[in-house]
Amino acid sequence: MAVTGSDLLVAKEFLIKGELVAIPTETVYGLAGNALNEKAVLSIFEAKNRPAFDPLIIHTDSLEKVAIYVSDIPEKARILAEKFWPGPLTMLLLKKDIVPDLVTSGLDTVAVRIPNHPLTLDLLSQLSFPLAAPSANPFGYISPTKPEHVDQQLGDRIPYILDGGECEVGIESTIVGFENDETVVYRLGGLDINEIESLIGPVVLMPHSTSDPKAPGMLKSHYAPRKPLHLYRREAITMGEADTGYLMFDRYLEGADRKYQRLLSPHRDLKEAAHNLFAYLRELDALPVTEIKAELVPAGGLGLAINDRLQRASVPA
Repeated sequence: MAVTGSDLLVAKEFLIKGELVAIPTETVYGLAGNALNEKAVLSIFEAKNRPAFDPLIIHTDSLEKVAIYVSDIPEKARILAEKFWPGPLTMLLLKKDIVPDLVTSGLDTVAVRIPNHPLTLDLLSQLSFPLAAPSANPFGYISPTKPEHVDQQLGDRIPYILDGGECEVGIESTIVGFENDETVVYRLGGLDINEIESLIGPVVLMPHSTSDPKAPGMLKSHYAPRKPLHLYRREAITMGEADTGYLMFDRYLEGADRKYQRLLSPHRDLKEAAHNLFAYLRELDALPVTEIKAELVPAGGLGLAINDRLQRASVPA
């Protein structure tokens, strides 16, 4: 299995050699490699068994460095960057030729982000290249929010996991792009779109694609446990068989075994629910249950992103 530690020098040496390292961010753990090294990028796709038509996000530590890899930063993008970077926001910008087409799946835009994690920001500041880093999990499975999640799934495929503790946000970044005068949200995520709209005005929400994604994380089936996941609105969820697991929002389902239940947030806090989402899906998936019933959360703010992840996790691969 992979070595887990917090030694930046070790992580840096592996990355410079073109090898892969799992890195912590505030959203989820990423499977990182040199974004300018095509062999390293190809290794990311191979380790995850990720289809080559699904583009990657590149990570760096400053807006000045972002400008090295993109040909234009629109004014709205600069406004969002000043407010939300570092943070759970990814922006699609026109790329320069220095970024390999393999990273962008042949698109003329590249997804860029400055993650808000002190350990990874320190690492990025020491590198002369950005890191391509999708979530550090087998393609389509639940994203990892702890180093042990990475080790359980990819520990035999990578040499090192940079241990930054548990991820604070717990779901992936919000992805926005800019088409003509419109700001388009390609993926709901850890940044509430209401916060974006408060700065730059209304946004257009793009439905996810099934076969031709314009941004990372747009595929219809994603983030899924191995056990079948069925979704219900609060008033419609009922008891299943004795070996059914339950992912509830704020209260237990009466009559069902509590050891097979997880509450996303007893206090009805959507940030807490987002933080717990992937970890609790993993816990339920590991229990001796044959199916999981999940309750949709209130559809406002981060609730939109949580329900988006649940809906895609419930679609058979």
